[in-house]
Amino acid sequence: MSPPPTENGGETTGPPDRQTLRLLERILTDEPTVAATEFTPDSYEPRSLRALLDTGRYPSMVDAARLDIRWFTTGDFSIHYIETHDSKSWECRWDRHPNSHNDRLHFHQPPDGNDVADISLESVHPLDVLSTVLAAIEQRITRQWKAQSQG
Repeated sequence: MSPPPTENGGETTGPPDRQTLRLLERILTDEPTVAATEFTPDSYEPRSLRALLDTGRYPSMVDAARLDIRWFTTGDFSIHYIETHDSKSWECRWDRHPNSHNDRLHFHQPPDGNDVADISLESVHPLDVLSTVLAAIEQRITRQWKAQSQG
């Protein structure tokens, strides 16, 4: 998967929006799918937010799952979902940033995030985007349980 947008990697997304990252962290701490949250590099000057997901909600084949969230003062963002099982990863990413490969708003499709598709969202407000992502994760978990019960 190509790396998420960066502040200095050629495509400018702007400085981190620390207020939005803190808002999203408060929301995620109340989410039943989230086991823990952490800021990088720290809570005083966060550049990104990591949400470690509760693997107890997943079938036993899933070793770990997390969200890596970056939000910028420009309204651009990157929300990267990574799930690992048997030393392999299944990942996807919702992005909004200037780029040369797709529309500003796009989705890096699973299982490896290499295929990219343009998407549209009714709103790019941080809470609406987070809601969309969490709904997609819930659907992913449901599909995994169904696949396990049929397998």
